[in-house]
Amino acid sequence: MSFPVLRTPEVRVSPNPLAPAWLVEPTDADALDPAVWSATAQRSSDGELVLGGVTASDLVASFGTPLYVLDEDDARTRAVEAVRSFEREAARIGTTATVYYAAKAFLSAEVARWVAEAGMAVDICTGGEFAVARAAGVDPARMGFHGNNKSLAEIDRTVEAGIGTVVLDNAAEVGRVAAAAERHGRVQRVRLRVNSGVHASTHEYLATAREDQKFGVPLSETADIVGSIRRQPSLEFVGLHSHIGSQIFGSDGFAEAARRLLAVHADLLATGPVPELNLGGGFGIAYTSADDARPLDDLAVALVDIVQAECLRLGVDVPLLAVEPGRVIVGPAGTTLYEVGTIKDVTVSSDEGTAVRRYVSVDGGMSDNARTALYAADYSVRIANRTSSAPPALVRVAGKHCESGDLVVLADYLPGDVAPGDLLAVPATGAYCHSLASNYNHVGRPPVVAVRDGRARVIVRGESEADLLARDAGLD
Repeated sequence: MSFPVLRTPEVRVSPNPLAPAWLVEPTDADALDPAVWSATAQRSSDGELVLGGVTASDLVASFGTPLYVLDEDDARTRAVEAVRSFEREAARIGTTATVYYAAKAFLSAEVARWVAEAGMAVDICTGGEFAVARAAGVDPARMGFHGNNKSLAEIDRTVEAGIGTVVLDNAAEVGRVAAAAERHGRVQRVRLRVNSGVHASTHEYLATAREDQKFGVPLSETADIVGSIRRQPSLEFVGLHSHIGSQIFGSDGFAEAARRLLAVHADLLATGPVPELNLGGGFGIAYTSADDARPLDDLAVALVDIVQAECLRLGVDVPLLAVEPGRVIVGPAGTTLYEVGTIKDVTVSSDEGTAVRRYVSVDGGMSDNARTALYAADYSVRIANRTSSAPPALVRVAGKHCESGDLVVLADYLPGDVAPGDLLAVPATGAYCHSLASNYNHVGRPPVVAVRDGRARVIVRGESEADLLARDAGLD
């Protein structure tokens, strides 16, 4: 599959002291950085943003704003490439790899089918995610069930259906899953999630292997819990699971986690089989031109090389591998479209004097993208309905909600003539935007539209005021 080659903008250091250090002022505030935008994103001959062959104005005319747009070719291609990369590299060292799609990043029936067709397994962590994936036709045997507080009903339901693997998060789940498996006459495959103690370089809320957090068990408790698993005739212990965090760019953290896990893995082999090792994932994507995301091929090579070298050092066989790439499959495929409402220039004092920050308010906000408020996440923005030769202006894109922290884009440059009625596009919103969306201020969640080959179709319906009122029992 080939996509148009997009030009990377030339840049110069920002003259506005309010701009963060990583942000540079572009010479062309309309240019689309191919590292940030979905694979089919381009400008039309008259300057409009085109996604999957459909112009932004046509999308908005049909579906309104705010609008989540998912580039189907991009998402499908990333899923296929993830499977191919890890299967190829695993085969190189004489083993196999299972690649899991993170349902929590974004899940709908259509997306579940896309990733299943690409050969991915599906990682779920709630009964609701299980229900969607199963209704979409995903084989439960191709699912893994995570979560630090799985309910008894969720455990029973998934085990009865034939869930492929349950990731045990704590000692209490050993008996709970064993009882469900015995009740349904099954021997349930389980992994044990362990905290490697590796402190991934990411936001505190995204680091999931630190000692003081809710997931997993310390490495020091692993042998005792694995012993209790092996004493349950209705459970089959298949290996350890680690997840050091999300939005991680380098491989150093994975290397150290693999070393620590494989040391315990080798010790466990002395008392029974340990056929698999799940290294987790959480690979980072580019939200801005300053982000340097590594290609999946490079990550696959690095992780597999780490495992091979450590197994050779320990003198153990290379286990079957499992990985969970995370947002890298669907995140870059998503773009959110908004309409500009009001614009306000704010003069701010700094050590370098006064400067102007332009607040551009749109018709969405933290109800459709909570990540900026949660993590101070950075995003990029471009005008979608036209291009402009106006000089760039530093902007902050704000939402419509009654919160001062309701921001979508903390800092970027737009043409200085951005005006009410313009359409704005925020790229890299395919992951953790729709899935974290809310009805704050009684705003309906936007629809999700898939675009491909010049056609657009709704894959998740948006919510209307009537939908919100229908849930209010006081109006029955």
